Amino acid sequence: MAVFTPVSLEDVTQWITQFPLGQALELKGISSGIENSNFFLTTERGEYVLTIFENLSFEQLPFYLNLMRHLADRGVLVPAPIANDKGELITALHGKPASIVTKLEGSSQMSPQPVHCAEVGAMLAKMHLAGLDYKLQQPNLRGLDWWHETTPLVLPYIPEDKAQLLKSEVHYQETFAACDHYKQLQVGPVHADLFRNNVMFDGERLTGFFDFYFAGCDTWLFDVAVTVNDWCINLDTGVLDEARVRAMLDAYHAVRPFTEAETHAWQTMLRAGALRFWLSRLYDFYRPREAEMLTPHDPTHFERILRERIATPAPELF
Repeated sequence: MAVFTPVSLEDVTQWITQFPLGQALELKGISSGIENSNFFLTTERGEYVLTIFENLSFEQLPFYLNLMRHLADRGVLVPAPIANDKGELITALHGKPASIVTKLEGSSQMSPQPVHCAEVGAMLAKMHLAGLDYKLQQPNLRGLDWWHETTPLVLPYIPEDKAQLLKSEVHYQETFAACDHYKQLQVGPVHADLFRNNVMFDGERLTGFFDFYFAGCDTWLFDVAVTVNDWCINLDTGVLDEARVRAMLDAYHAVRPFTEAETHAWQTMLRAGALRFWLSRLYDFYRPREAEMLTPHDPTHFERILRERIATPAPELF
């Protein structure tokens, strides 16, 4: 959530008249993240988040925004997109697609304990089940095809040992994706980026998941692996905290039981989750886009996690 497209309160004043939100009172850029331009928007009706999409097109966005609406209607705690007077969830601002969603209460829990991990695990399982009857389809745009396309773009920037690790892991994941165990995994809409800063808490009460703009259809287990790789680790070492892992997996399993095929795929999926974010951070670090407010992440964090997942088996699913 950086700011690539500057927007002023004056810019928003006329544009917002198409929404049932009253007059715009305040607009503040959000500096975290690296994909879209995001702003906290205060109107006469309350507080919202305005997003201008820098990469996703008008044609792609209905998948994400309608997914959020679908999940919200089924009791999953997510921001609700606001429709304009024509019933549209996406409209143009400065020539780019833009949307407004409700702002969740609370704050991100950056030092999670097992109780927080359990809340996230249970809600993630509920989200997966709620997405079963979602009609729109879109692949995970940062999945295996993207890994193949992006790896050659970052290889010239990294030393040989890292290049060998990257190439070998992409090959390992490609081989696994062709096996029978992978083909038996449950597939559906996934968040695919459920890090600590994309979940809100009020104390120990989870108030919502947000930032669904990496969502797509992928294996549910990949979504669990991405989440565990952020919520359940020592940030300095990448080592898993077994108490937090156990709390998240047990809470998820109580809502949506893991399958036998998922137990076979679990260790590999944890590696896949680490690879995806190591590669994307390498790309963002070495080939950044210009932005008014931009904070690229350190790629070595997920390289460290990947090496740790290769070296040390994680706790089993159940």
